[in-house]
Amino acid sequence: GDLGGDIITKEVFEDFKLSLEWNISEGGNSGVFFHVIEKGYPTIYATGPEYQLIDDIGFEYPLEEWQQTGANYAMHNADSSKKIIKPAGEWNHTEIMVKDGHVVHWLNGEKILEYDLWDADWKKRVSESKWKDYPGYGLAIQGHLGLQDHGSPVKFRNIRVLDLTEKG
Repeated sequence: GDLGGDIITKEVFEDFKLSLEWNISEGGNSGVFFHVIEKGYPTIYATGPEYQLIDDIGFEYPLEEWQQTGANYAMHNADSSKKIIKPAGEWNHTEIMVKDGHVVHWLNGEKILEYDLWDADWKKRVSESKWKDYPGYGLAIQGHLGLQDHGSPVKFRNIRVLDLTEKG
């Protein structure tokens, strides 16, 4: 069979704006990671936040809000009142911006989530989620960007990254 695998950038980023288009298969599941580290960890998902991409509409079982498209997976729910999602087989547009520890998620032009890395609320959420068992989760201040292979077909296009890191 065709072996896929997560795809990560060669470069590492601290502050950045990432924009891309994605097209998920029916019942599909994927995601976009940032600040991930490969060295010393079995999987990148154990190390950095994930902008979840999934077929909210056609997934095989009902999803918790933290599992739905646009969520920071297992940590923060997207604002469902602002969420415009196109069905499986159609292109959706995602943007992620990280600046000075502040993260913003957009979906199809609407801002659907904002949160802060590493503050007290962040640490509390980690301690109350599945990530409490992953000692490396969310600690990196910079890392690779990644696209997740979760075993179902997904297409990406028009991937652009703007590095916003202040050069000292």
